Amino acid sequence: MTSPLFPALAEALACCAIEQKLALTAALETDWQAGKLDHLDDAPVALSVGRPAQPQLVPHTQLRQRSPQTVEGRASLLHAIVHIEFTAINLALDHAARFRGLPARYYADWIGVAAEEAHHFTILRERLRALGHEYGDFPAHGGLSAMAERTGHDVLARMALVPRLLEARGLDATPPIQKKLEACGDTASARVLDIILHDEIGHVGLGDTWFRHLCGERGREPESTYRQLIAEYQAPWPQAPLNRQARLAAGFSSDELTALLTRRQPSEQRGI
Repeated sequence: MTSPLFPALAEALACCAIEQKLALTAALETDWQAGKLDHLDDAPVALSVGRPAQPQLVPHTQLRQRSPQTVEGRASLLHAIVHIEFTAINLALDHAARFRGLPARYYADWIGVAAEEAHHFTILRERLRALGHEYGDFPAHGGLSAMAERTGHDVLARMALVPRLLEARGLDATPPIQKKLEACGDTASARVLDIILHDEIGHVGLGDTWFRHLCGERGREPESTYRQLIAEYQAPWPQAPLNRQARLAAGFSSDELTALLTRRQPSEQRGI
């Protein structure tokens, strides 16, 4: 006997209590793998994105920069990453909950990502707690969530601009952050980021896989479509230096990476 998938996804997505969201996400993965959830159910389900009252969300320009040489500064840096990982749980759940009629593999992939993001959140929160702070102690920004809202009508745009664009920025940002932490003697946090970087290559790779799959279904060339969507949505353009090794492993081609940095068309400049 199976149960419909989408109400279970909606319940986990809407949950605001952190521990309950983590438990619901884990249960989703377990039930999916056990064959207990049916993705063919087409009953409508209302979706809302749940998050705790804290942290306070502010524009990224209002986030205070602190030196990682201090414990407070390292905690602030880790808090920003913990927030990204919490947001990523919601993003993966939303990828699965919002779009219907896709292959079973699509739902399996994003349910699996949600569970991995929950693990990332948990191990990073442990590092934050080791520095004497809790998730919610610092303000954060909601750029990832905002782009998810803007692309909620089109799964192709969602795959392009959330996992393949905004989440891919983490592939570029993580090694420099690790160097900062190591320079401050916080090798434990740097090693946790090893785990996250490895997994995030896979997550961006799933975004790449499904973006290319959807482009094929619609008869669109993926790499030019990607640049067009960045421009159309005025999304932040990928900036050098890119982590070429990680991006190649995630599905970007070498020619595409070169084009992203050197061949911007006038119409695409709006997306910078």
